[in-house]
Amino acid sequence: MLTRNPQLAAWYRAARPRSLTATYVPLVLAATIALGDNAFHVLAFILSLIAALLLQIGANLINEYYDYVRGSDIDKVAGMGMVIKDASLTPRAVLIGAIVTVTLGVLIGLFLVTQSGPLLIWIGLGGVLVVILYTAGPVPLAYIGLGEIAVFIFMGPLMVLGAYYVMAKQVTPTPLLAGLPIAFLVAAILHANNLRDLDADRAARKRTLAVLFGRRFARIEYFVLIAGAYLTLIVLVAAGWIPWLGLVALVTLQEARRLLELALSSEDALVLHGVQGRTARLHRDFGASLIIGWLAALLINALLAAMR
Repeated sequence: MLTRNPQLAAWYRAARPRSLTATYVPLVLAATIALGDNAFHVLAFILSLIAALLLQIGANLINEYYDYVRGSDIDKVAGMGMVIKDASLTPRAVLIGAIVTVTLGVLIGLFLVTQSGPLLIWIGLGGVLVVILYTAGPVPLAYIGLGEIAVFIFMGPLMVLGAYYVMAKQVTPTPLLAGLPIAFLVAAILHANNLRDLDADRAARKRTLAVLFGRRFARIEYFVLIAGAYLTLIVLVAAGWIPWLGLVALVTLQEARRLLELALSSEDALVLHGVQGRTARLHRDFGASLIIGWLAALLINALLAAMR
């Protein structure tokens, strides 16, 4: 259907759907933790998911607009979106789309604040600032090497905690800690993007960590982010914060190894574009496996409790 309507297809690309795993995974993980605490709330979860998706799409559109305005996509040969560069959408249309999606996300978030508590204001405010200031403003985070750090914090532990708080109306360490493996992988998605665009970003004076410290450092950083997800998972399971069945996420190790081989050996932008997309899928599959394992553990515990 989308392919029959060029405008819809362009907006679909501009939303960067394969990146939206960065929202689905932490929100569903938060719902799983809330379910285990007998605090799951369907409406709160749905509204949180819609708000988070709107904000992420808004962030993608803002990134699309300001990368075009600042000229950082001039030398790119591969990448998500690029709908302004190829004239599929006008800069004005993308900017209006960004304003609409962010505004709707904020309005839903404000409603959720009235249903939960004040902590959500600070988490939401931080998230909105990251959405806007990632590529907008006088000192964009993505242009001064803070992109991965911001994404790690706000699309990992704080997103899981915020969604959990909306449902449970309380704070516990579990959502924060469980969000750490997810944080490593969501940062890896962004960093794979920066590794792919290293030369184009350098030419545009976009100072990502990859540009600031060079390709060798960028490859090491990618390795650390991928390895960090698995090491953190194992540590959290060993410490009892994640059910042992959460280790089912280790089934994704083979794909992680393949991605590391490609990222550590290739400088070809098209190859690294594939790495970026596959890193998003790794994040999705790792998160889905973790959630399935966690739900299985909850089911087993419930069955054992019923048998007593």
